[in-house]
Amino acid sequence: MKRFLAVVVFLFVVILGGCKQIDNNRTVIKFASWGSQSEVSVIKPLIEGFERQNPDIKVEFLHIPQNYFQKIHLLFASNLAPDVIFMNNYYTPKYIKAGLFEDLSPYFKEELKNQMFFEKSVQCFTYDEKLYAIPRDVSALVVYYNKNAFDRNGVKYPNSDWTINDFIETGKKLTNPKNKKWGTGVERDILFMLPFLYSNNARIINENGEIILDNAAEPIQLYADLVNKFHIAPSKAETGSLTLAQMFLQEKIAMHISGRWLVPKYREEAKFDWDVINFPSGSAGSVINIDASGYAVSKSSKHKEADIKLIKYLTSKDAMEKFAKSGLIVPARKDAAFSDSFFVPEKKPKHASVFLKAVETGVPTGVNEHYQKINDILENALEPVFEGTKTAKNVLTQDLINRLNHHKSVD
Repeated sequence: MKRFLAVVVFLFVVILGGCKQIDNNRTVIKFASWGSQSEVSVIKPLIEGFERQNPDIKVEFLHIPQNYFQKIHLLFASNLAPDVIFMNNYYTPKYIKAGLFEDLSPYFKEELKNQMFFEKSVQCFTYDEKLYAIPRDVSALVVYYNKNAFDRNGVKYPNSDWTINDFIETGKKLTNPKNKKWGTGVERDILFMLPFLYSNNARIINENGEIILDNAAEPIQLYADLVNKFHIAPSKAETGSLTLAQMFLQEKIAMHISGRWLVPKYREEAKFDWDVINFPSGSAGSVINIDASGYAVSKSSKHKEADIKLIKYLTSKDAMEKFAKSGLIVPARKDAAFSDSFFVPEKKPKHASVFLKAVETGVPTGVNEHYQKINDILENALEPVFEGTKTAKNVLTQDLINRLNHHKSVD
């Protein structure tokens, strides 16, 4: 294993060192990001535009499409951290606790004062009143639905005031297991469970970063019951190797809970009419988890002035609109989110405003520096619940909570 890590680090040294151009008249900054080819096709022209406006700055783009955070960890450990790093709110606390990110609040006073970004996207990167990343996009889950499937089954399209009970009853009308058709699908990732929790006054992590699992057993059980009790979602065996996005495209599921990132794929590949609607209401209303991605600066960077210039360029209205046009993101910048670049009448979904309304009613995901490990442990613990061999109440014990709260057990 040590040999493998050494090889990986060596390769990154070669990549980063090999990319660097010797140019005494230009400041060279390194910018790392993940992203599909469609996303990279937006990023690269933006970098070129930035370099044209700032001929004294060269940006070396480090594209890491897979195992992104593992590789970023290695770069920090090897003192090879990029200057500007694209981050999400899940991993940011780990870097903040380690003192690796620069506080960006002093550099973006005007933008924050004028509330240019959705407040909840800013909250995702704010700790102890300091802002550690400037948000590019804000993520909110919605329900995609196949309008043709609704029509074939004589089912009315969902309204914004629908409830989780309405969702279940609608799913029943759209389900025909003999024909391998289901009303919806169930992801076992915590991300997709959270709307069921948040909409029912439940939490996994509180505002102090403590694992509480308050009132979590009942909504998690309800989510698993979509498969085991109500039978409106396929089991793991019935899903097979297909993703839920593939099942939606193949019209095997009629409703799919997911995020904005699927819009380009569905626009290109769906052979049926589709739209989006807000997540149904529970006892607390329709409350989904809000996540964000944005740009952080390594504290060790020696070119912070150039780093800030790049981030200001990448989070400008013009740059945000270019991302919005791709359909991949909900821009964190308000003027880009409410622009024609986001609302494209000739392209689906017809009700794109649903994404923005979800941001208004949602709450930032509760996270701490151990969030990913906590997710892994919880997902493994909940596996028997989704298999129908245990109940959520049996699994979510005080012993599990104590174990999750004990930092040594999750590091």
